[in-house]
Amino acid sequence: MIRTVSEQQTSLTDLIRRVHDGETGALQSVFELTYDELRRLARYRLQTVERAAVLDTTGLVHECYLRLASAKTLAVEDRVHFFRYAGRAMRCVIVDMARGALRTKRGNGERPLSLSTTICESTSAAAEEEVLSVHDALDDLAQIDPRLVQVVEMRYFAGMTEADIATALGVTDRTIRRDWEKARLLLARALAS
Repeated sequence: MIRTVSEQQTSLTDLIRRVHDGETGALQSVFELTYDELRRLARYRLQTVERAAVLDTTGLVHECYLRLASAKTLAVEDRVHFFRYAGRAMRCVIVDMARGALRTKRGNGERPLSLSTTICESTSAAAEEEVLSVHDALDDLAQIDPRLVQVVEMRYFAGMTEADIATALGVTDRTIRRDWEKARLLLARALAS
């Protein structure tokens, strides 16, 4: 039986309400229903940045699920809020992985031991630095305009389209395009300094 988008949205909203009511297995059902879309978002996000094979699409989605499952309550009301929250969780997972990778590359505080006279830099170090720089810049941007941060999280970290973001935030596509441009300019300025 094929369900329409409206029926899927309704059933996701119903499942989220069941999670709030404490029903056992409801969160698992939410993830089963949204798994393909979360994988699409994760795949897009991981393709836009050159990175090592530390984190793949499945890993990102599963880490996102673990973050949501470990939270005592699911702080979302419907489909729109769920995907906004998932975008935020993906951001946190990616930032944590980048921090961990950089910490490992720097020796976790251990004194480095040189075994060779040649130095080989990993190409993913720049990507990890970029993720952390964007994360720090977003914290600063949140002081100026929190909605811009949401747009960046959904676009940069979750790979959502402008139309999806507009629906999630309850604004027009044109507003999201303007917000995206404004956020990119402010982030470029912050990252340049």
